[in-house]
Amino acid sequence: GSNTGINFEKYDDIPVEATGQNCPHHIESVSCSSSSIGVGGPTPVQKYAIPIIKSKRDLMACAQTGSGKTAAFLLPILSQIYTDGPGEALNQYPIALVLAPTRELFSYRSRVRPCVVYGGADIGQQIRDLERGCHLLVATPGRLVDMMERGKIGLDYCNYLILDEADRMLDMGFEPQIRRIVEQDTMPHKGIRQTLMFSATFPKEIQILARDFLEDYIFLAVGRVGSTSENITQKVVWVEESDKRSFLLDLLSATGKDSLTLVFVETKKGADALEDFLYREGYACTSIHGDRSQRDREEALNQFRSGKCPILVATAVAARGLDISNVKHVINFDLPSDIEEYVHRIGRTGRVGNLGELENL
Repeated sequence: GSNTGINFEKYDDIPVEATGQNCPHHIESVSCSSSSIGVGGPTPVQKYAIPIIKSKRDLMACAQTGSGKTAAFLLPILSQIYTDGPGEALNQYPIALVLAPTRELFSYRSRVRPCVVYGGADIGQQIRDLERGCHLLVATPGRLVDMMERGKIGLDYCNYLILDEADRMLDMGFEPQIRRIVEQDTMPHKGIRQTLMFSATFPKEIQILARDFLEDYIFLAVGRVGSTSENITQKVVWVEESDKRSFLLDLLSATGKDSLTLVFVETKKGADALEDFLYREGYACTSIHGDRSQRDREEALNQFRSGKCPILVATAVAARGLDISNVKHVINFDLPSDIEEYVHRIGRTGRVGNLGELENL
């Protein structure tokens, strides 16, 4: 079972700042049977974002990955869809659209009909899913544009637009597709639809996107913007390149057999080589990188999540947006080239109040 929520007490100390006209008051509890609200009650981002969203305001929220933000936007929107009565799920006309960098971010359970549309998987099957009706559409920008151009999705009735991990999507080069979806199609204009943006960092490009997509919005900063979580112990160890592998073995043998460890490498070739090496050393491990098919990636992630292969070797691109609870250990076998990449990698551990460790070699 998941031990999410152990460290929620620490969460209450996180500074939260909401700025904007007539900002709704935050809440202390949520009446909801969902396991997405931790035992310790709502997280800071949920306490502030839920009332803002329920009062129909646009929102730009800066919150670390692992802060409980997915539930923060889904709960009020699902609740609103229920209240309005989902009605007939109009074929291919979603009421809510979530744009996310990768599909791994998304697997959510509710009575509302969700559809997930992403690249690297069978488009025919995704079209058949859509044809059965869709209230809530979760999509990666590239595949959504493809579907729109085939006439398979209409955004005419989209009341809610959510951009999740917006900084990530821009890093991945999706800005033209995002603008095409939001500005050049049948999507209702800002002020008519409700728009929510979530981002771990707040660089200039995100500020411009917020200005273009949001109206009279509230800016919510949870914790230090662009910082890493304080639930994570970070260490840096100087190791000669030639000694890295044997040092990694020492680290892994000191880690409990049951705890999940994510090892970041720089290249696809490096990921394959390190996986082979660990396998030869008797470690149950798997790997993901950009050359793997979607099916292979999902298989690897399932083996990792279930603990069958408690070590996952990954390139940064492949691990974007991964939401795996209980990752106790992140090891940067190769260091990232910039600080924002570091913040995202470290966001894979210490998620939603759990404690995590990060080792930099």
